[in-house]
Amino acid sequence: MNEFDGSRADSPDRASRRDLLRAAAGAAVLGLGSGAQTVKAATMTEQASAIKNGRIKQSIVHWCFEPFWNIDEFIKQAKALGCTSIELVPPQYFPKLKEAGLTNAIGQIDMSPDPPFMRGFNNPKHWDKVIKATTEAIDACSEYGYKNVICFTGYADGLSAEQGAANCVEGFKKIVGHAEKKNVVLCLEMLNSRVDDHPMKGHPGYQGDHTDYCIDIIKRVGSPNLKLLYDFYHVQIMDGDLIKRLHQHRRYIGHIHTAGNPGRCELDANQEIQYPALMKALLEIGYEGHVGHEFIPTRDPLEGLREAVTLCDV
Repeated sequence: MNEFDGSRADSPDRASRRDLLRAAAGAAVLGLGSGAQTVKAATMTEQASAIKNGRIKQSIVHWCFEPFWNIDEFIKQAKALGCTSIELVPPQYFPKLKEAGLTNAIGQIDMSPDPPFMRGFNNPKHWDKVIKATTEAIDACSEYGYKNVICFTGYADGLSAEQGAANCVEGFKKIVGHAEKKNVVLCLEMLNSRVDDHPMKGHPGYQGDHTDYCIDIIKRVGSPNLKLLYDFYHVQIMDGDLIKRLHQHRRYIGHIHTAGNPGRCELDANQEIQYPALMKALLEIGYEGHVGHEFIPTRDPLEGLREAVTLCDV
């Protein structure tokens, strides 16, 4: 089996997040010669910033582009595009971000060797590990003044939706007080469970697979330091009605992710989500956080990012 084959999706518990992102980026990596990619990178960094208006703060998600750039090159490209954040970055890179004048719009949790979204707050048998990883992420982000940390329900693993939600409420109440003390917001990500042909495009079995389900958990916890990570790609697949839901849940939205649908691809004309309209809706609801680009490149990553950043700069 080719290491980039989507058939790895049938056993995500045996693959690290690094393995999964390699699978996700494989097609794009194979489609770019290293020499051509270097030339492209040099050309792009010489171009003017893609951001002109700056009303939407934009960020790049680390795992999607890690196969293409080391952290120093990553920082160079982010700054050249006009982005002010590289997010879901391992804490060892925080000093480099600070030195470069960038932030980490949302912090990652380390659940190695599993991907972070598999074992979550919905199952008490995972609480010790999840709470430890979340506490460490909160503390690391707080030290550098980063405001958000990602969190997940986890996979259902035989739990009913009702029991999973109740467990999440109880589990989050064990950690949210620490987040409050550290001035960090936990952002619960809703993920789609429909797409089953790629391990990083869909997550069959993930329990928090509807917006209202996650919002209900957040309301029951009742803390301003637990909010929703509203990922347009995942919400479009499972629920739709993206703009109406933004207005409906405006109080509970802590962070935003983008990607094109179908395919978790670039934000181009070959996909169905209208990103300029969504960015205008974010301005209408008074959203002040970052918008993180979390698509899997299918062509030159810098070209795709520049297109996405320009499109979202309303």
